[in-house]
Amino acid sequence: MPTVRSGPVIGLSAQLVVLAALAATVGLSAAGWLAGAGYAAFTCLALSRGLHLAGASRLGPADRVTLARAVLVGAVTALVVDSFGRPTPVGLLVAVSAVALLLDAVDGQVARSTGTVSALGARFDMEVDAFLILVLSVYVAPAAGSWVLAVGAMRYVFVAASAVLPWLRAALPPRYWRKVVAAAQGVVLAVAAARVLPEPWTTVVLVAALALLVESFGRDVAWLWHRRPAAPQVTAPTVTVPTVTAPTVTAPIAVAPPIATPAAPVALPLLPLGGHAPLVVPPLLPVPGPVPALALRSGGTVHSDWRS
Repeated sequence: MPTVRSGPVIGLSAQLVVLAALAATVGLSAAGWLAGAGYAAFTCLALSRGLHLAGASRLGPADRVTLARAVLVGAVTALVVDSFGRPTPVGLLVAVSAVALLLDAVDGQVARSTGTVSALGARFDMEVDAFLILVLSVYVAPAAGSWVLAVGAMRYVFVAASAVLPWLRAALPPRYWRKVVAAAQGVVLAVAAARVLPEPWTTVVLVAALALLVESFGRDVAWLWHRRPAAPQVTAPTVTVPTVTAPTVTAPIAVAPPIATPAAPVALPLLPLGGHAPLVVPPLLPVPGPVPALALRSGGTVHSDWRS
């Protein structure tokens, strides 16, 4: 039976309380309720799965700060979705966003001071930041232009591209400038949402923020591209053609019959008979010369591959 981790459940409960408070004070439509509750449920499930994969039973001190930020982002999400149907309290939306952005600097310090820095905490913090930037860009886009959506969507486009290009999933080295650019996006979007600057200046700062974001992502993509694994070389299969050796036809070699060489007379010593010379008896059969026995047995040919 899977273990129920209290941290994500506490975050879900806190999110529902915050949504109820918004509904009781400034009002919240059904769409806002649905967006906020859906965000909270998804965060609870994703965080529970992350804890399970990390083998952790509870959230660390910095993770609790990030969870509080996630609850605030859920409130911003509900207010932004609610703004499509009726006017929304801009001051409240900007204030909640500002607190969430300020707490982004707190959870990292808590993690370092308590020695609880973890991959799960870093990923949780990054996802909360990315979703806050996406929601704020959706809110600012109707007034500034739909191109502002590129600010909030860029991180998710990168994730979608990494699903197709595996080399984009490699680990990136830590870079402080990346964190500065990410924090600047939230601040600029919050300023644009507050409408405290003239419209031309709002456009200028938004364009500058997008340019910084493109530069940061472009540098990371270039770094990953230059260090991507080399593609395996595909070689054509080698087809071995069996060698057919024509049979060797050996003509029979006529071996001349051995020529009998006249044998020398064999002198048989006999008992001397009154001074006569020894009796010489010629051999009865001729004595053959040397015969090439191997050639006769092999048909007249001695092969050079005799070792086989």
